[in-house]
Amino acid sequence: MTSVRDALLAVAAGADAIGVVLASPSPRAVTPEVAREIFAAVSPFVTTVAVTSTDRPEDVPALLFSRPDAVQVPGDLELPPHAGVRVIRMLSPGDALRDDCDAVIVDNSHGTGRAFDPEYARACVAASPVPVILAGGLTPGNVADAILAVRPHAVDVCSGVEAAPGIKDERLVRAFVKICRMMDNP
Repeated sequence: MTSVRDALLAVAAGADAIGVVLASPSPRAVTPEVAREIFAAVSPFVTTVAVTSTDRPEDVPALLFSRPDAVQVPGDLELPPHAGVRVIRMLSPGDALRDDCDAVIVDNSHGTGRAFDPEYARACVAASPVPVILAGGLTPGNVADAILAVRPHAVDVCSGVEAAPGIKDERLVRAFVKICRMMDNP
């Protein structure tokens, strides 16, 4: 999310979580102040996630400044003890499973729309000691098949529901969430 408007749109559509990109080279990146404003605007019953691809420890304070419920980080980036956030570690094909986190996100797309690797994703779901979130190339047109094929704990979408980089399309967001909800209650 890059704006309060888009975050509220996703929440109104029924999203369980919203994320913002911080400390990353991305057209979707926002400042810690904007992230904090977005997170403050959503219901306390929606999980907020600060997303980064940085592996620099000096970027961690900016992530935590936004007051997220969870932080999505790559590889071995460590968070301070007692940071008060859940940790989601990013995995790409070839990476070993992790158990030093609250969940993993299988994604080699990183917001580019590149499709996930179904074999790797299924293997992660089958063997992971923590919940697996699926991302990468998901759209309203393919998310049902992806959920049926992989059976992740959750799915994450970014470019697949955008009108332009960083700008959500209300129709696509609503369609995506509706399909996910139908998959929860077949």
